[in-house]
Amino acid sequence: MKITIICKKYYKEIQELEKAFEVSRNGDICIAVGGDGTFVKAAREFDGPILAIRGNESNSSGYYSDISIKDIATVIDKLRKKQYTVESIGNKIELSFKGKKYYAVNEVLLHNWREEVYFSIYYKDDHTEKAIYPYIMAGDGMLITSEVGSTAYNRSAGGPIILSPKLLCATFLNVDGPYTNPIILSPDKKIGVRIEKYNGVLRYDGIDAGSIKKGDSFIVSLSRKELKIIRLNGIKEDIAVKLARIIKGKMRRPEGIEY
Repeated sequence: MKITIICKKYYKEIQELEKAFEVSRNGDICIAVGGDGTFVKAAREFDGPILAIRGNESNSSGYYSDISIKDIATVIDKLRKKQYTVESIGNKIELSFKGKKYYAVNEVLLHNWREEVYFSIYYKDDHTEKAIYPYIMAGDGMLITSEVGSTAYNRSAGGPIILSPKLLCATFLNVDGPYTNPIILSPDKKIGVRIEKYNGVLRYDGIDAGSIKKGDSFIVSLSRKELKIIRLNGIKEDIAVKLARIIKGKMRRPEGIEY
């Protein structure tokens, strides 16, 4: 088996992987060692299945991983014995903007620039536009995510954790109006967003797609690009365990305070 390694930093345990397998840029699988940011980076750079392994830092939450690098011997043993399955966990999000396409794992983000951004949202198909919301939204912006990224920025912004595949969710960021709750859409819908006033910034997984101004629009949909992960046989964390680890990893005690 050939492996590709993408890591947050060069952990000493990676040497064990390099001894056990042939390392290649075009591996049969990718091993992403670190946190969720490392996994997202791997998903952008590698088209095949990814095995996510948490780093050894105390705040390495790793929602996509079921195992820590401290258990690297177990990882090597199960990979050698082919005791794993490849599982599709959803599709990447496609962003169409100014004639270009971008692919996100976690979310597409519209954010204001200096002042509130005014925008409208609608369904988009090949021929028509249909309004989703009857009023113009005004605020910090919005993000669009799927099941895969619903526990990332979306969760921090008050959006729902999505446990059903192939759904899109629009979550609004500090917007004014009579309706500010997130909206869940079916996978056959494309979400269109048009800027009605002032400027904003458009990003996918934290990467700038460009500035966006009055009259500009973009389209978001689920792509056909599947995101595949490797599940080691007999090792799978429940979602409650994952969320507890994420929350604990983000909590910090004030200096001088003991619980």
